[in-house]
Amino acid sequence: MTPPRIQTWLSPLCPKLDVFVPFLGKYHRPVSGRCCQTCTPRSWDGFYPKDLAPLGFRDASRLTEADTRFRGWLVRRVCGFLAAWEWEIPAESPGELLERICSSRRVQDAASSPEPGSRGDEGSQRCCREEIRQILGEIQAPLSPLLLRLCHWLLPKLLTRVFLSVQLHRGQLEMVLQAARTPEVPLVFLCSHQSPLDGPLLSFLLLSQGVGLPRVAVSTRTSPRLRSLLQRLGGIFLPSGMAPTWSDRDEGLPGAVLDAYVQEVLRSRQPLVLFLEEPSALLRLAEPARRWLLRLLRALRDGAVPDALLVPVGIAYDVAPGGLERAGAPLGLGSCLRAAFQALRCQHRGCAQVDFSQPFSLREFVDNNLVGPILTGSPPEQLLLPTILGRGPPDVRSVGNSGPTLGTEEEILVMALGLHALSDSRACSAVTAVGITAALLLHRHQEVLLLPRLMLDFSELLEQLLLRGRAVSFSGQLRVLLGHSLRLLQPLQPLQPPQASARARLGWLAGGVRHQLAGEAVGACAIRALLLEMLPILGPPSSLTRIMLSRDELLHKILELLQLLPPTLLGLQPCRPPDCHSLDILDKLILGGLLEEEEAEGERWGCDVAPRRLGQGQFLGFFTDDSDSDSEHGVPKQCYKTYGRAVEFLQRPPWPQPEQDCVEALLEFLAEDEDGHPDRSLALSSLQSFKDMGVLEELQTPMGPTLQLSQPFQSASNREKLAAFIQQFTQL
Repeated sequence: MTPPRIQTWLSPLCPKLDVFVPFLGKYHRPVSGRCCQTCTPRSWDGFYPKDLAPLGFRDASRLTEADTRFRGWLVRRVCGFLAAWEWEIPAESPGELLERICSSRRVQDAASSPEPGSRGDEGSQRCCREEIRQILGEIQAPLSPLLLRLCHWLLPKLLTRVFLSVQLHRGQLEMVLQAARTPEVPLVFLCSHQSPLDGPLLSFLLLSQGVGLPRVAVSTRTSPRLRSLLQRLGGIFLPSGMAPTWSDRDEGLPGAVLDAYVQEVLRSRQPLVLFLEEPSALLRLAEPARRWLLRLLRALRDGAVPDALLVPVGIAYDVAPGGLERAGAPLGLGSCLRAAFQALRCQHRGCAQVDFSQPFSLREFVDNNLVGPILTGSPPEQLLLPTILGRGPPDVRSVGNSGPTLGTEEEILVMALGLHALSDSRACSAVTAVGITAALLLHRHQEVLLLPRLMLDFSELLEQLLLRGRAVSFSGQLRVLLGHSLRLLQPLQPLQPPQASARARLGWLAGGVRHQLAGEAVGACAIRALLLEMLPILGPPSSLTRIMLSRDELLHKILELLQLLPPTLLGLQPCRPPDCHSLDILDKLILGGLLEEEEAEGERWGCDVAPRRLGQGQFLGFFTDDSDSDSEHGVPKQCYKTYGRAVEFLQRPPWPQPEQDCVEALLEFLAEDEDGHPDRSLALSSLQSFKDMGVLEELQTPMGPTLQLSQPFQSASNREKLAAFIQQFTQL
């Protein structure tokens, strides 16, 4: 299962035959991870070796004699201990750090109390200094070199028991090491969050490969004991005194101390690792991530560092440690130990792969700021409500403040950076063999599983992913890959029709494949919606072999879908407007053979590399004899089914109600139809889309955000129109 070469498994009793693997024989293994050429064109040519692909992989979980400066038989027996003892761990004096924090301009401005009784005497200054010390203690603790070396010596032993290998591309590592040598410019790693093991794994890789010991932002849902331990190992936390909601921009002294601390970390050129999302909600930027990114932008604007290099990171597991059921649960020291012992007893071991995307300049991204204008453009409320409610375009002045506002320019830039980094991080993450197998079991082989058919579908789906330039985390014979995947999926009983809990787990594992093909799925659902409108006139689908669709109508239908679903779900970069994405999706449908463009009579045939805009009256031919096309579109139907059920949910609870209570009530409502295993990410996505569209209004109260139905959708007839709008993409 090592990616650098294809392994051959032959019986000694059989004649030696050449094994032909079509999906790795016809196509070169792609190495994805280029930065955005639109937002960061100058970074496109930096830190990216031309010979990146042939450099191969290494198993970073197994330390060898080459990782030390010693050689010999004894060294090979204790090379892990010697390597961990030689790693450079930065020493930091807490007293010096506290002095630098107290002398920060932001901290001094926040510490100056406007109350009339405050005179700034020595006693008040001492109390303020003690408060700053307490806030700093909540953020971090002094590093323990001995504990760090001990844990990083034991961690590879755990990794080798949990995973068959932890693959790291040598070319990507060289790219990161080259960026780390840039004078006075720190590295910030922006990572998608898949498992509680992400933080320790990434910290070990960066330290063991010579990048440096990173400071890792950790979720606040941890017990006090685990928090204290993680702080000694390089974990950092948000202070508890900060405002609980993003809308409260006055963060006081805790926010100022956090600003100063991040600036000191960047000045010392310690790598910083930020997780962009929560494992329980993979479709949106997490609240802690927005706060950390805000500090990063302030450090750049305050001149603390001349620039920062951002490195999106994607982590792909065959089976993510921790499991879907534990996602979002508070972590404690005891639960972590129990999870480690359970992992050691597990006999079904998978692989993991860490991919580093191309570093790009934060200053260049901020100076260009191409995403902000798109985020502040016409909201879905103005674009979708006229179509849903069957009325003309609304007056912008009469829209009101029902939709959520992004806030200040600083907050808009934070959202733009976070969404772009989240898209890059998930795009560079490799697709696993288990993910492909899970997608096929979930959407194509639900009733009866025939292994020859599964092998053929696996090969076809993998070829489609490789043609789209998506990296994979495996190589080998097809039957060995499927055997490996089915062994890992054996607890789900994949050879039988999956139950509800198994479907939820398969959907979680197939998320990477769904993310890569979501664009084409949107186009297929738009075609489905147009056919639903045309079939009452044309007749039953069985009698039709070719249908003419208007290009403009199809583009409009795709655009409606892009406004309905969040870009993170579709794997789209937010720096491009939705109409450009709709054109790209249509081009992919034509290139894939699902649609055929009709040429006007008398028009010359030729090759035109420039894009053409077709006017009214030009059409696309749709072929209806593709029996497999419908099975490929089961993925988006799951999304729209959740959205449709969420519309039914709008009629049940009393409004208004706290947002957290609304989320839990929606999950309980969806569980009635999905046998107790709803997709939490899609549920959160549906509520966010309803807020963006103006179906729900978000009100800020002392108890937290509260949701209520907007005035148009307090009418049952308008809610029925919303349900019909969503159901058109699933019915045929």
